[in-house]
Amino acid sequence: MHPVSAATENTEDSRLEWSMNGLHSIQPKLSARRRFSVAQVCSMVVAAVGMVIGFVLLPVATGTLLMSLMIGAYLLALGMRLELMARGGEGRHSFTDAELGAMDWETLPSYTILVPAYKEPEVLQSLVQHLDALEYPRDRLEILLLLEQDDHETVAAALAMGLMKPFRVVLIPPSEPRTKPKALNYAIVDTTSDLITIYDAEDRPDPLQLLKVVATFAACGEEVACVQCELGYFNADENIITRWFATEYRTWFSRFLPSLSQVDAPIPLGGTSNHIRRDVLMGVGAWDPYNVTEDADLGVRLRRQGYRVAVADSVTLEEANTDFVNWIKQRSRWYKGYLQTWLVHMRSPRSLLRDVGFGGFVRFNLFVGGTPLLALLNPISWTLLVLWFVLQPQFIVDIMPWPVYYTGLFGWIVGNSLFYYLNLTVAYELRLRGVIKAALLLPLYWVMMSIAAVKAAVQLIFNPSYWEKTHHGLSRQQPAAETSGDCEQGPDGANDVTRQGASGEVVHAPG
Repeated sequence: MHPVSAATENTEDSRLEWSMNGLHSIQPKLSARRRFSVAQVCSMVVAAVGMVIGFVLLPVATGTLLMSLMIGAYLLALGMRLELMARGGEGRHSFTDAELGAMDWETLPSYTILVPAYKEPEVLQSLVQHLDALEYPRDRLEILLLLEQDDHETVAAALAMGLMKPFRVVLIPPSEPRTKPKALNYAIVDTTSDLITIYDAEDRPDPLQLLKVVATFAACGEEVACVQCELGYFNADENIITRWFATEYRTWFSRFLPSLSQVDAPIPLGGTSNHIRRDVLMGVGAWDPYNVTEDADLGVRLRRQGYRVAVADSVTLEEANTDFVNWIKQRSRWYKGYLQTWLVHMRSPRSLLRDVGFGGFVRFNLFVGGTPLLALLNPISWTLLVLWFVLQPQFIVDIMPWPVYYTGLFGWIVGNSLFYYLNLTVAYELRLRGVIKAALLLPLYWVMMSIAAVKAAVQLIFNPSYWEKTHHGLSRQQPAAETSGDCEQGPDGANDVTRQGASGEVVHAPG
């Protein structure tokens, strides 16, 4: 029996099996269940042996080749990012209040919101308040809180709240891998909605976001399978880490992703606020439970199947990490997932090239693969730079003939200065003085990225599917729930559709 069909039987065993191995059963070559292909292992061994032999027999030529490759990779990745930023984030779909108000609420598609939460009972109250503020007909909406069955504290807190429709608690049976995408897969089998979206437990979505997404789907063709909304931070100005983080997120979601959408390249989706057509999602095997950035991987798989991702002008506020250790945990997981995604889709480069075209192939490698790999290479570059200014060793002169030297110098001074300047302009857009000042110290943030990249590479080898928990609720700046969902009458006289979360029966999955 086909895995999707087996899953839809909705027996406990088949549902759990689908959540763990659905994608691997359908497309094993696109699953991160296996870390490396045989060809990739052979290539890495050959490269390592080749470098050792090269440094023994031809040390200067080998060093020059490696420096040339590293500088070339830097310039290509930097050039692509500058090109994406120069586009100004064009391509976001926006709508006026009048356009949203003219929508026929009687014909809106059904919607399921999936909210995985693990060991965070302290954020549930705020979460429910913000999700209840979403403006959407309650008879077309369900909100599923996905809780691990053995997370007794969070489960008890959720059940004690007496949640009513459209809220429902779904208990995820304990099984490996213990990842967010496995929980999402388990829950989606029991849904029949037209559209699916994901929010994290600390999210504060724009109350009009669901309506804006539906309008975006209506404005686009059938080739659009997903709409990504922007992510921002409600505590952007709390400390220097959150200020750096806010600038980076603003660049990522208001510049990079809309520009990638505009050029029809594979888009690594954000972890939340991506809204997906359920039929397409099930058709591509849903999320990869063994990939710790299942969102980025799904975006690439959608593009390989011929679908596009649109970007809507709607913001979901999240909690920026305020703590250095917590930030490293989160960022190393992201980098590990990007490496997993890059390795999975580069198992057959020719197949990837055929699916996404030459431009998409280059951008995928420079953006998805290049992001963690360049963060890994940065310490080597910085070490060589410090050695040159302090000791001026001869071997650096030997491995950097003038064409390599001046090319690298150009990239280092001109390219990084431009990128630095553009990041300052993004920080200025946030209109927060502390964020602008912190942006002047961005090189220190790049050091943190490299620490996280090294940790990610180690974990990729020894613990690839381990989901390092990011702790939420640490910020001192907790916003109040939005109040824009208080209207008692929607467009076309849809009475009290935005506040029906206060009535209905309490339901939760058995288990």
